[in-house]
Amino acid sequence: MSPFPRGRTAIVGAATFGTGMSPGYSPSDLAAIASSRALAEAGLSPKDVDGLFFVHSVDTLGGMSFAQYLGINPKVTNNNRLGGSAFQAMVEDAAWLLDVGAIDVALIAYGSNQATIGRAQSKTAPPNVYEGPYRPTNPITSYAMATARHMHQFGTTKEQLGEVAVAARQWARLNPEAYMRDPLTMDDYLAARMINDPLGRFDCCLVTDGGAAIVMTRADRARDLPKTPVHVLGAANTTTHRDIMAMPDLTVTGAAQTGARAYARAGLTAADVDVVEVYDAFTINTILFLEDLGFCPKGEGGGFVADGGIAPGGRLPVNTNGGGLSCTHPGMYGLFTLIEATRQLRGECGERQVAGAEVALAHGNGAVLSSQATVILGAPATV
Repeated sequence: MSPFPRGRTAIVGAATFGTGMSPGYSPSDLAAIASSRALAEAGLSPKDVDGLFFVHSVDTLGGMSFAQYLGINPKVTNNNRLGGSAFQAMVEDAAWLLDVGAIDVALIAYGSNQATIGRAQSKTAPPNVYEGPYRPTNPITSYAMATARHMHQFGTTKEQLGEVAVAARQWARLNPEAYMRDPLTMDDYLAARMINDPLGRFDCCLVTDGGAAIVMTRADRARDLPKTPVHVLGAANTTTHRDIMAMPDLTVTGAAQTGARAYARAGLTAADVDVVEVYDAFTINTILFLEDLGFCPKGEGGGFVADGGIAPGGRLPVNTNGGGLSCTHPGMYGLFTLIEATRQLRGECGERQVAGAEVALAHGNGAVLSSQATVILGAPATV
């Protein structure tokens, strides 16, 4: 197999729609509006799309349904259901397909109206026969187990988890699109009601509506399109388990594998990354992923985020849109990490813009730390 096509494909359009409460819109409506905006940014239209990568929040045949909704006849349709990591995996697939000429324009899209209809829409299997007797309330029970183990093994504190939540809110307050922009202090965090020990209200992601889309094409074509291209430098994904009882180590995620492979494909290391967007379904995610992606040693994530380490002005800008904890979380958040990374590399983020950002990492997480996928993006100067 040929080497990964470093820099030979690029994101040329990125858009969101309805990232909060959007009554009256179906999941396909939300995804279609985001898609039309992303395509318009790229100077393209639905008829240009010949590679459709789509996850529908309620329709398991959503790839076909969305092609019909858009009125297109794609050469490739991908309806991957890895959960929130699906979109990073789709970027990897699209990069290979674009580079070999199998497709010319890839649209990656998602939409969910879970907040306005009053329930989360993740379609997951019931607890297996080993976990079921304990009546887990998943996904939070599984994440609480990983959190408790990290606290026990490495001395991670409740206050360090709180640093993740407070930092996310500080970034969200700089983002006009963020759903939760009210101030959040450490006292507020510590006083919040417990949901599943040791995770409280502010340890948990939002429940919102939202649509999102990105458009990819080959770099040679991207140069002639309206927006500054954001190049795909490296990508990798893996699945380590389905149920938390089968996770090899509750403190080590598959991000340790995907990060290493993505860095190798990009020819970079964690030290080269200017801005980090990770899937923060719960506060422990950010700590685990910062460790596994090489930004600090295993077990030191709590100390790394302490004292505003990942907040505005900290040592590493993380989840600069506010993340799933404070910006938006319409059932699957992974595509929004790619959009924020793209906007940062284009310099479009206003008050929250990371000065001089040229390399960004966008990481997705699926199910209960089960599927991990990492994408490394670069500004034109990195190619």
